[in-house]
Amino acid sequence: MRTSVFFFTIYLIASVLLVLPAGGQVTHGNKPNLPAPFATKSAGNGPSSAKPPEGFLPTVPEGFHVNIFAKEFKVPRFLMVAPNGDVFVADTGAEQVIVLRDPQNTGGAQQREVFAANLNRPFGIAFHEDYVYVGNTNAVVRFKYDPKTSKRTGEAEKILDLPGGGGHFTRTIAFSKDGTKLYVSVGSNGNIDIEKDPRRAAVQVCDPDGNNARLFASGLRNAVGLGIEPTTGAVWVTVNERDELGDNLPPDYFTSITDGGFYGWPYSYIGSNVDPRVKPQKPDLVAKAIIPDVLLGPHVAPLQFAFYTGKQFPEQYRDGAFVAEHGSWNRALRNGYQVAFVGFKDGKAAEDPMPFLTGLVPDLGGKNVNGRPVGVAVAQDGALLVSDDGAGVIYRVSYGK
Repeated sequence: MRTSVFFFTIYLIASVLLVLPAGGQVTHGNKPNLPAPFATKSAGNGPSSAKPPEGFLPTVPEGFHVNIFAKEFKVPRFLMVAPNGDVFVADTGAEQVIVLRDPQNTGGAQQREVFAANLNRPFGIAFHEDYVYVGNTNAVVRFKYDPKTSKRTGEAEKILDLPGGGGHFTRTIAFSKDGTKLYVSVGSNGNIDIEKDPRRAAVQVCDPDGNNARLFASGLRNAVGLGIEPTTGAVWVTVNERDELGDNLPPDYFTSITDGGFYGWPYSYIGSNVDPRVKPQKPDLVAKAIIPDVLLGPHVAPLQFAFYTGKQFPEQYRDGAFVAEHGSWNRALRNGYQVAFVGFKDGKAAEDPMPFLTGLVPDLGGKNVNGRPVGVAVAQDGALLVSDDGAGVIYRVSYGK
């Protein structure tokens, strides 16, 4: 009997260790309890390899099925489904945007072609009228295309210069719900250095042709994920917070942002929690720093997210958000390396994050992982597509088939 109790206790402890890193909370605007800065030493613990073994597939909840939708990419990152159902992929490593098609609904990409090449670390992709917009690391460009066939019909037209280089190179773009405004996210140059260029660590907004650009929200260290909540039209971002404050500080987050809103970086984090390393401080800015809507785990590195607008998945997933977590390097035990799900109600986050696509970390303290999620998108048939730049593949998650 004692042996059974012992193993049950070990099981519970292991379960907590495995679940907590995926965890987080919906804040409802309340300041959370966080550990003190430097409560633990800062760790350098990036994986040695992110290539999975032959035949590996991630784990998904009961009733779901996962398969490889497409493979043989260099570094597949941002995903976007075109109005006609074609899947656009930013293969950042190949400096290309690639189009995938599955005309017979086989569950795997049967056709593949390069939409645009010779780009500059492409990441974000957006569609507006008869243009495909691409976020290069130093500019937003757009291409004329045929929305029926996804064929490019024109050359690159630069519409907006962006600050290039630095520690964070991704440039994510999204159109407002009514299509009249384009939002552009640019990450900070480094960890906590005060920026000279106000366009960094911020989200800009401009007209579809790039004119009238201005700051929309600031104090966002690296808002890699950027998208529009379909019910309210609110702008949401996933933010990679600062490093080197310890294993469990601060949490990365997923939040709506407001016009003129300030979110703390570099002076504070998660509201008014001051970063003691940043000098000089600005108490006036700290006082107005907005607490994010959803805290994710510390150092999980959230990237793209997608609101579930399909009908294939069970009701509990409708209107919620799937968030790709690329995974930690600045934590002694690995954190992230999964796709998490956040339940929504009436356009607002209503349920704490929970693991959805997992199994990429065979050992929390080990040297290797089995992949690193980056992009998520809802396919035309309601399946979820997930790009993995460690495995070099795109997974497809379906329900009941």
